[in-house]
Amino acid sequence: MTEEHVHRVAVIGAGPGGICTGIQLRNLGIEDFVILEKADGVGGTWWHNRYPGAECDVQSHLYSFSFEPKVDWSRPYAGQPEILAYMEHCADKYGLYPFIRFGDAVTAARWDEQASIWELACHSGRRVRARTVVSALGMFNDIAMPDIPGMADFAGTSFHSARWDRSHDLTGQRVAVIGSAASAVQFIPEIASQVAALHVYQRSANWVLPKQDTPFTEAELAHFREHPEAAPALRREIQENLESFITFSDPEALRAAEAACLENMSVVEDPDVRRRLVPTHPFGCKRPLLSNVYYPVFNEPHVELVTTPIRRITRDGVETEDGVERPVDTVIYATGFHTGRYLSAIEVTGRGGHSIEDAWQDGAQAYLGMTTPGFPNPFMLYGPNTNNGSILYMIERQVAYALRQIRRLEDEHLAWIDVRADVTDRYNDALQHDIDQVDVWQAGCNGYYRAPSGWVVTQWPHTMAEFERRAAEDDPEAFETALAN
Repeated sequence: MTEEHVHRVAVIGAGPGGICTGIQLRNLGIEDFVILEKADGVGGTWWHNRYPGAECDVQSHLYSFSFEPKVDWSRPYAGQPEILAYMEHCADKYGLYPFIRFGDAVTAARWDEQASIWELACHSGRRVRARTVVSALGMFNDIAMPDIPGMADFAGTSFHSARWDRSHDLTGQRVAVIGSAASAVQFIPEIASQVAALHVYQRSANWVLPKQDTPFTEAELAHFREHPEAAPALRREIQENLESFITFSDPEALRAAEAACLENMSVVEDPDVRRRLVPTHPFGCKRPLLSNVYYPVFNEPHVELVTTPIRRITRDGVETEDGVERPVDTVIYATGFHTGRYLSAIEVTGRGGHSIEDAWQDGAQAYLGMTTPGFPNPFMLYGPNTNNGSILYMIERQVAYALRQIRRLEDEHLAWIDVRADVTDRYNDALQHDIDQVDVWQAGCNGYYRAPSGWVVTQWPHTMAEFERRAAEDDPEAFETALAN
């Protein structure tokens, strides 16, 4: 069923980006919008990722909206339940729930050139029409399952960490964890004490920093409540410290980080296990991780680090290339996401019937990470090359930029605006040049940063403040436009 009404704005996703967009639309007095969300609640990745130990690796006072500070975070790095509760609070306080359609994923988007509107196909069969689209799909929406022979033959229970089976009791189970990156580092310490045997299949080791995460005391929380300037001051301090690090341009800081990781790892008693936990790539080549409790797990007698490549999944377990089969009851795939998909995670057709898959055949790329030539009036949040620092900080700047363009459509009576190809090419050529100057990203490790073409499609190579500066600039000449009839 195609809806007759044409919304001013359709937002895809009710995660942090969708929530921020909805709030700022209402602040501008725009009430004719809809937020389409595939889940049954708000929060995006914090709704879906409910594995034990899930938490943020950016400190909470910066991983929150500047316009809605929370002064009573329980600890410096909040866990998933607390972050989800914060997102739900924001959606409720700013009256977003009436605008959200839950349980109705967007599967395709098509630009109607004659009418100059977007038509969104939803899982329910409904077709929603809108003048502009804000995609808040982000990076972590398309689960990556490994391609291992025999996965379908396994007789036990298996699931991806991003879709944790909370009905499945791991107590006394023999468990295989395939993957050893961000989610595994967080949930392995949580399940280790429950299971009878735990086999951690590591393809490549990761650097894991110690985490300064002592819970806030009652006195500290009282100070935040009683002194309104305290939480913003801490937010600024966190940002300053993060900004000085995230460009990976200070060799001394990188050496200090590696030393801290090695010291963190020194608790592992078995020298062979400790040796295999040391990465072969420089710090920063992959996403840096944080945990105080990951490495001690490998001192437990029932925990095994397996670094021999997997040959296949059998009916009863996991067989490695040396012919050893380890029988297990449960397999947990901690294999992350297809992070370079962005808006192409759905079928998108723009001007002239061109697909975004074709436009991005060498890898996702966009002007300021938000808009791509040939696709008028959509804006991406947490799009290509916007990943660094606190994504909520970055999202606020992206939302502000997108809403300025939406207002421009109204103020100048435009049917559409479409970023110019030459502007986008110059921007991305310069961006890739800057990325090439980040030495640790050139070390050839198998991270999620690069597309098959070799382009780094996820990372922002500068500070958050530099992105804010660029996104705040007026750039009307960057776009082609067409007047409304």
